[in-house]
Amino acid sequence: MWGMCPKMSHRSNIPEFTLLIYEEPGVEVFFIGPCENNYKLAVSGSIRIFKLVQYLTNSEGMIKYRDFALRKMGMKIAVTGKGGVGKTTLAAGLASEFSREGKKVFAIDADPDANLALTLGFPNPSRIKPLIELKKLIEERTHAKVGSLNPYFKLNPRVDDIPEKYFVHHQGINLMVMGTVRGGGLGCTCPENAFLKALLSHLILERKEVVIMDMEAGIEHLGRGTARGVDQLIVVVEPGRRSIQTACRIEDLAKDIGIENIVVVGNKIRTNSDRKFLITNMPDFRFLGFIPYEEKIVEADLANVSPFDLNKDILPQIKKIVEKMEEKVEYGRD
Repeated sequence: MWGMCPKMSHRSNIPEFTLLIYEEPGVEVFFIGPCENNYKLAVSGSIRIFKLVQYLTNSEGMIKYRDFALRKMGMKIAVTGKGGVGKTTLAAGLASEFSREGKKVFAIDADPDANLALTLGFPNPSRIKPLIELKKLIEERTHAKVGSLNPYFKLNPRVDDIPEKYFVHHQGINLMVMGTVRGGGLGCTCPENAFLKALLSHLILERKEVVIMDMEAGIEHLGRGTARGVDQLIVVVEPGRRSIQTACRIEDLAKDIGIENIVVVGNKIRTNSDRKFLITNMPDFRFLGFIPYEEKIVEADLANVSPFDLNKDILPQIKKIVEKMEEKVEYGRD
């Protein structure tokens, strides 16, 4: 975990804008700013004290350590938007690009209409069992029977071993299909929901891998606790009023839970007029890039195959988006 170290009232001799590297066994923390030699930091609900290991005093040193820090703590990205705008295509493209860069990637399909496995080209995607259907596992971890009316269950079940044991692996990407909680959604108070939320919190706040979440049109999967770990919330939009309205609603919801780094990707762009329409009607949003409309993506959907099997022209566009994301990553996790 890394972020801005707040200014102290009794400051040490460490100058402004210093990259500080803190560590304890199994944990490395990066800060920029004036800090004391020892600093208390809340991590996953607990207070830990990290001692100063090393600091750099110039911008060149900070640039040098940027990629090092990103390798140590992978980006956490949530992709959302109105249904049908191309969220899953973008999420799959981002996961593929980060994997090609040599990063370990966790791809999370959090959309009830789960298509991320197919889009990523996983073999037999329909046979991948959603995590929510692993009833025995959930009962074991939450100490409550799934589907029962028992009001008592463990709210913080053990989940740190789930990625290695239960995620599906293909071409360097580790995939989890969440599934949906029947009869209540993510708002229900039940063992299944507690299990999924604990897992998401673990992935976003504690793991060093790149995490990419393909979500439905909203941010219901993110609570205030996990929101602080999201580096970028990407809202996918297409030229159209309803898509823009959904993006504005998502922005309001995201800011309510503390997500500030909200960016936009324009998809299905046919003409320069489409591009101008989005920029003109979304003046307060920052655009990461634009992806042109491709008939081959529609053909891939009809053929029930990955769009990247029929159309590789989209990949350079996604690569540019990833490069821009990495350039814009701020040293600023609160």
